[in-house]
Amino acid sequence: MQVVTTAGHGGHGKSVLVRALTGSEPGEPGAWTELPSGRRVAFVDAPGGERSVPEMLAGAAPASAVLLAVAADEGWMPQTREHLEALGALGARFGVVAVTKADAADPKPALRQIRERLAGSALGGAEAVAVSAETGAGMAELAAALDRLAARLPVPDPDAPVRLWADRAFTAGRQSVIAGTLTAGTVAVGDELLLMPAGERVRVRTIGCAGEPRESVGGVSRVVLTLRDAGRVDAGMALVTPGAWTHTTCVDVRTRFGEASGRLARRMTLHVGSAAVPVRLRPLGPDTARLTLNTRLALHLGDTGLLRDPERRSIAGVSVLDVRPPTLVRPGAGAARARELASWPDRPDGALVLRRHGVLRRSELSVMGCAPPPDAVALNGDWVADPAHWRSLFERLAEETARHAAQSPRAPGIPLETVRLRLGLPARQLVAALVRPPLRVDAGRVYGPAPGPAPARAAEPSRAAVAAEPPPPWAEAVERLRAELAETPFRPPSAERLEELGLTGEILAGAQNAGALLRIGDAIVLLPGADQEALRVLSALPQPFTPAQAGEALGTGRDTAVALLRHLDRLGLTERRQGENRLNRDG
Repeated sequence: MQVVTTAGHGGHGKSVLVRALTGSEPGEPGAWTELPSGRRVAFVDAPGGERSVPEMLAGAAPASAVLLAVAADEGWMPQTREHLEALGALGARFGVVAVTKADAADPKPALRQIRERLAGSALGGAEAVAVSAETGAGMAELAAALDRLAARLPVPDPDAPVRLWADRAFTAGRQSVIAGTLTAGTVAVGDELLLMPAGERVRVRTIGCAGEPRESVGGVSRVVLTLRDAGRVDAGMALVTPGAWTHTTCVDVRTRFGEASGRLARRMTLHVGSAAVPVRLRPLGPDTARLTLNTRLALHLGDTGLLRDPERRSIAGVSVLDVRPPTLVRPGAGAARARELASWPDRPDGALVLRRHGVLRRSELSVMGCAPPPDAVALNGDWVADPAHWRSLFERLAEETARHAAQSPRAPGIPLETVRLRLGLPARQLVAALVRPPLRVDAGRVYGPAPGPAPARAAEPSRAAVAAEPPPPWAEAVERLRAELAETPFRPPSAERLEELGLTGEILAGAQNAGALLRIGDAIVLLPGADQEALRVLSALPQPFTPAQAGEALGTGRDTAVALLRHLDRLGLTERRQGENRLNRDG
């Protein structure tokens, strides 16, 4: 099945077309038809009134293609232009044009006008058909044109992670119903998904597609799912595969199909899928900007959306360049970031992302929508490194050990944790993976080569996995905890849960000392790097902010938010004044 959204000026017959093609009411999620080839196509009927652009975008963004309606007796109208501009900003490339009401006026002038207006647009090659839903003239030709369109549409990956945007939703008692366009992946009865933006786990009870119950369904399809005990659901929410998307409130984007980023309004609405999210825009370069969202979205690199300012009626398309952008708190950081992003493609790949971060877990690349590049250096466990960065780290480590041995000949080794901090590595196990002859690790310290002739330049690092030492006693428990915190990194496990995992006493202390866990105070245990990730999230808040605002942004309780803020205060990264916190921009 493919999914087509309607577009066009109000009163130009979009709903009448859908009714004539499908025999169903246009507002029904199951409005679909079987084309002459046997292919099925479902329709999302978008309203065409002057204030209906958000509703049109909610249906158009996830759809495969567009059916643009232009009435023969009125021709091209303002809403037609606005819908076309929005579709162009969203990157729509496939469509059919229906010149409706061909029984009321000669369609030829409208056809000429359409070709002129579509020339140079993404829909410039769209097939146009004159039709009359009243008399049936041209309807067979329209169905054939839709059939040819469906044959050209890309086939989605059935194994892709699910992200189902809800364009219709309601809750009755303990049962919730969501209707939307499944663009890729597969959903089956019993699947556990996350309901965004809250990130709560819900289970699929039933699936409907094309008016029939299904045990499973793949994209592209119009689906209706029922959920049990999901709480209130609304249009604009999304159901996503756990652990497969980055849940973010801050993104760097490239703007296109509109004004330069510096001329856009600082407060706009971001349309992604069926969501419409108010954002704060910070221009970076001529065509790049940072968006701070007022709610979390599940995104991948390369996702497309549309920025809209209803008051100025201006729009701009956006491509997501970074879902984990760095903080911009130092003078000149924005300009430096703009220079960095200028050379990035609209869909960054794993090689570029790994080059920027240096070292990442495979799972971190996955949730950004990337695969590790073929030349990545495979390390202990799930870690991979950029080859050039890994080579540079080894050279720095060799210099550090030589300098330390010269300065402290009686204690020539450097502690692993000291090395980790100096090199900026996220985990202590990576230090051991970095060490190779002529360097060595002994009793938790890194030593340079034995006295003698200067060693030859080290060989290139192997791309094979570095041989892992026997896992420490806490390794399995930490991995289980890592899986639990993947979606909620700032919600620490309770003392009871730590005990169930076996992370108590010496085991917990050992994991903490090895850098496998971040322990804040006595009661809060998080993953390494959670404090830096919290700093990134907090940097997107209006300054100053309260602990309650910090907790809401981090998706955690007040006690954890306060503990994290005190921890960041001790590191000199935030400061507290008169009951409010702010980033320390001199740090």
